Amino acid sequence: MSGYWAGLLTLLAINVVFAYGIYLAVAAGQLNLGGAGFQAVGAYAAAWLAFEMEMPLAVTIAASAVVTGVVGYLFAFPILRLKGVYLVLGTYAFAEVVAGVILNSDSLGGAMGMPVPTFIDWQVPVIAAAATALLCFYLMSTRFGLVVRAVHDDDLVADLMGVNVPRIRVIAFGIGAALAGLSGGLYAHAYSFVEIQNFNAALSIYVLLYVLLGGAQTPWGPFAGAAFFTLLPELLRAGLPALTEMLSALLGKTGVISTPDESWRFVILGVVTVLMMVFRPEGLITRAAIERLTHPRRRAKDTAVEVTE
Repeated sequence: MSGYWAGLLTLLAINVVFAYGIYLAVAAGQLNLGGAGFQAVGAYAAAWLAFEMEMPLAVTIAASAVVTGVVGYLFAFPILRLKGVYLVLGTYAFAEVVAGVILNSDSLGGAMGMPVPTFIDWQVPVIAAAATALLCFYLMSTRFGLVVRAVHDDDLVADLMGVNVPRIRVIAFGIGAALAGLSGGLYAHAYSFVEIQNFNAALSIYVLLYVLLGGAQTPWGPFAGAAFFTLLPELLRAGLPALTEMLSALLGKTGVISTPDESWRFVILGVVTVLMMVFRPEGLITRAAIERLTHPRRRAKDTAVEVTE
């Protein structure tokens, strides 16, 4: 496999793990804009253990998930008392606090970053992404997943039915933080270097978009969102010059044709994002879509009953 495709697969796998980490909180009705902070905790935990303590790869990657999971679990108790925009701002503030602490910490490299001596090839992130997806599918198929969906749909009714809503949200937030930290550990070892400038507010927004635009109603959504927004910029990188030449030929233009600037692919990505939010606010993949694909006869029968009534 070429270096380009190996790098693209690695990035896609890391984004999938990261998206599932944010998905679990969103599935419980909590918008988490602190994803970059949790990924930074995992990345620096793995980097420090590998660089300073010379720990083996299995230990550093496992520690990235465990350390971040504990941090997320403890952080969930105060932050999940907030709701709506205040929760979004609270999680965003967490990411900024993490960035500030790392920037002012000499033991973590500060603004200069930290090298990571142990390198992983694309197979490790891909296996981790597959395991993470299977874990989330399993969790959402259990009673825990049913309760999470109930809390997301209407937390007041769920509370009246005897569900411990704060406990469910704390658990979902903690597991999600652990997965976000795991993505950070994979990032650290895949790119052999970490610097806090890469874990910024834009990253938190992007990963939240993966979940919301992919669809937060089903575990297929984060996978679809991460794949779409990771691969689309790369497709545009290769496709824009060809598209320009085709349009020029149709318009009859001759001579030297200047190819689009790299920034245009992000303009197109932004337009696509806005259009998806307008026409598919529930995301690319919904429960109804999965139901139609998996139980077409049941869906047709329900429709016939509705028409009859």
